[in-house]
Amino acid sequence: MPLQILFLIVAAITLISAVMVVTVRRMMHAALWLVLSLFGVALLFAMLDASFYAVIQLIVYIGAIAILVIFAVMLTRRVMDDDAAQSTKNWWAALIAVLIVFGAIAAAAMSWSKLQVGPGLLPGNTIMFDFGSALIDPQKYAIPFEVSSVLLLAAVIGAITVAVERKGGKG
Repeated sequence: MPLQILFLIVAAITLISAVMVVTVRRMMHAALWLVLSLFGVALLFAMLDASFYAVIQLIVYIGAIAILVIFAVMLTRRVMDDDAAQSTKNWWAALIAVLIVFGAIAAAAMSWSKLQVGPGLLPGNTIMFDFGSALIDPQKYAIPFEVSSVLLLAAVIGAITVAVERKGGKG
């Protein structure tokens, strides 16, 4: 029973932080709420014994993408000072659409006879070892893995280059 209570607490924190991502006024605060939301998803993966997905969530989404978003927000000062309203007058229509889609997905999942709930749904840690070996093997995925890291580095350098103010005061 304590694991179920912990799951509900983590799920509630994840949902609240996801709502905060789209409702706060400042972009920097939204980026920080996004990090908390992604961390909650990683915790949910870990609680479901999906260690690979939890680690990928931490490394790729929090460690790379969310931090890149935070750097981009910090480098563009005009976005950080934006106090304009971030939502439209028809936000309730989007909420109704989301609730309808969520209800349809939940109904479809509950009617599916092969649905399993609980830990142990995914294979053991041998897949993690095989995946790690494939990433560093030059005959498999080492080159695409390194190319993607160079592309991320080029994106960061490009963002810094675009955001840096020129000496003449031009932005």
